Amino acid sequence: MIHAVPSLTDPPPGSPIAESLSWIQDATLGAVATTIAVIAVAAIGFLMLSGRLDLRRAVTVAVGCFLLFGAGRIAVGLTGLAGAAPPPMAVPDTTSLPQGPLSPPPTVYDPYAGASVPTVR
Repeated sequence: MIHAVPSLTDPPPGSPIAESLSWIQDATLGAVATTIAVIAVAAIGFLMLSGRLDLRRAVTVAVGCFLLFGAGRIAVGLTGLAGAAPPPMAVPDTTSLPQGPLSPPPTVYDPYAGASVPTVR
């Protein structure tokens, strides 16, 4: 059996652009980025407690962290809204329902129901 040996001029099996984007995504959403975001939020909170930072800057940091870590879900949600058709309505399965007259709902207990009472004429 003959095995094909790849040439040095052949491109690598994976796409270099896709691999570089994957590396960037792992770097921005990995453990290091999470640690930096936690430290940033803690520092912003400390600066706000000491009165050295206004609310607008703190909200900017919080929204930035939200957008950084939630970008994937936001994108999926937006693309789902743009191209999603409404779900089909479910048609009830009538084959398993009983066929024929339904019994009346149960009433309050009446001991004289159906008793014959003689009438005087």
